[in-house]
Amino acid sequence: MKKAISIWSFSNKTIREAIDISKLAGYDGIEPALDETGEIGLETNEKDLSAIKKYAKDKGIEIKSLATGLYWTYSLTSGDKDKRRKAYEIAKKQIYTAAILGADTVLIVPGAVGVDFIPGCETVEYDTAYERSLEAFMSLKEKAEEFRVNIGIENVWNKFLLSPLEMRDFVDKIDSPYAGVYFDVGNVLYSGYPQHWIKILDKRIKKVHFKDYKREAGGLHGFVDLLSGDVDWPEVMKAFEETGYDDWVTAEMLPPYTHYPEQIVYNTSAAMDRILGRC
Repeated sequence: MKKAISIWSFSNKTIREAIDISKLAGYDGIEPALDETGEIGLETNEKDLSAIKKYAKDKGIEIKSLATGLYWTYSLTSGDKDKRRKAYEIAKKQIYTAAILGADTVLIVPGAVGVDFIPGCETVEYDTAYERSLEAFMSLKEKAEEFRVNIGIENVWNKFLLSPLEMRDFVDKIDSPYAGVYFDVGNVLYSGYPQHWIKILDKRIKKVHFKDYKREAGGLHGFVDLLSGDVDWPEVMKAFEETGYDDWVTAEMLPPYTHYPEQIVYNTSAAMDRILGRC
């Protein structure tokens, strides 16, 4: 496996600065994110994206996946048609941007029934959310196939696709070699066991996020440094070995430390080496 770090693990750094630090910290790659504006935004042109790709390549850093936080504002399952349309356009732009950057997978939040950590977030009936989300992905798969970029549906705290069996069946209904799961290890801990998800999702897993979680802390405060939480990393790695997953693992560490925030990038790199058996 190769290891990467999420751009969200950095505090107030440009993509180029983050690439430089990633190289110094011993990572193989970095995962950028698509924003509404900025270096990698909805209006960023091919020339500027290609320049970022070249910069990373010259530094020996790969870009193999592209995330975005925009789906928390624009949901594929929203009751607002304009927001659903915007979310769909974001997904198309994300696939296109990933292709230019050389990434083979995009992380997409499939929508939400409800989100506790977003004040005032709308609640959508579960069956309605399911229908809207599936309809969107049935259409998006054509764009993914056109650009040969995988759709990675992430398991997140959205009260939706709550079990590995449901996630598996949802992906199978999309029925495309370019549709799968962006599996987040830490996001499962509040309700289950990541090793179970890995074995059930099997070859449907396109990319992986590494996070750790301490159940007794609860809520968003439960996310802690790798090896500091309740993830059974030996069992997780055993499950990956059994399913044959040997693709990228990306640490998504947030929020950063209050003081010396870059240190989290270095600490995480060392922890990943231990988990991956590199040391």
